[in-house]
Amino acid sequence: MPPTILTVPGLGGSGPEHWQTRWEQQYGYRRVEQRNWHNPVCSEWVAALEAAVAAAVPEVVLVGHSLACATIAHWASVTQHPIKGALLVAPADVDRPDLPPEVTGFAPMPLARLPFPSIVVASTDDAYVTLARAQQFAHAWGSRLVNMGPRGHINSASGLGQWPQGQELLRELI
Repeated sequence: MPPTILTVPGLGGSGPEHWQTRWEQQYGYRRVEQRNWHNPVCSEWVAALEAAVAAAVPEVVLVGHSLACATIAHWASVTQHPIKGALLVAPADVDRPDLPPEVTGFAPMPLARLPFPSIVVASTDDAYVTLARAQQFAHAWGSRLVNMGPRGHINSASGLGQWPQGQELLRELI
């Protein structure tokens, strides 16, 4: 049986043109829903992720974008649920001083090794994380780093469409 793929959007959720939304529509992946996409509270987001994983076990792969990568890192430090892996795309640097004030409790970024295989995907011109910082996250988490070059925040504005390269990376984790 194939694993359950859970998409985990970041701040604001993923709009209709975002590759996560497109993947949900095309492949039937399930979205981890949050109570408040615009004023996130880390403990609430972690609890929602825990509930979604608990409902989907035993075979789960997470696909996180932006702030969701921090959510997944926080969740990994408290969960008892093993997962198959995580694709962590454009991890927002929650330790930056210019973090939006509506983002509550996500800093400091957990830097413990993740207890599952993972791939961090980063860009050279992401406004929310430098490539060097994404490399630091990948190293700390025990993740493989994929540098996409200048693709911005790897979101709908990046013009990725269905993002077939991302699907290839996801298949590696599966």
